[in-house]
Amino acid sequence: VQLQASGGGLVQAGGSLRLSCAASGRTFNIKIMGWFRQDPGKERVFVTAITRSGTRTWYSDSVKGRFTISRDSARNTVYLQMNSLKPDDTAVYYCAASSNWLPSNAPSYDYWGQGTLVTVSQ
Repeated sequence: VQLQASGGGLVQAGGSLRLSCAASGRTFNIKIMGWFRQDPGKERVFVTAITRSGTRTWYSDSVKGRFTISRDSARNTVYLQMNSLKPDDTAVYYCAASSNWLPSNAPSYDYWGQGTLVTVSQ
C-alpha cells in the first residue's frame, strides 16, 4: 500500500486547510485510515481516524470540533478538513493505514505517507 499526502502549506491563525491522502496498491485489508502529526524532536501524535466504511471516526481532544476527517471510497482518498487553525497545529502531518482496530495507536499502523508540513502563523 502506498499513501500520498498533500495539501499542507502556510496559513494564518483562524484559517483553514484541507489535506488529502490517496491510497493505492493492495488496500483490501485496510480497516482504518488515520492522521498523525509530529513536531521536530517529539513523538508522532494521533489526530484523527476513520473506518474503511466511513461510518466511524475518532478525534483527539485538541482538534475535536475544528477538524473533520472524511473519505471518498471511489477515489481511495481520505481528507482532513482543518478549520480554526491555531499556531499549536503547526506540524508535519502524516496519513497512515492500519489493518488493526487501534485508531490512536501509531505503532499499530502498517503504512505511512511521506508527511506534509502545515504551518500556522500568528
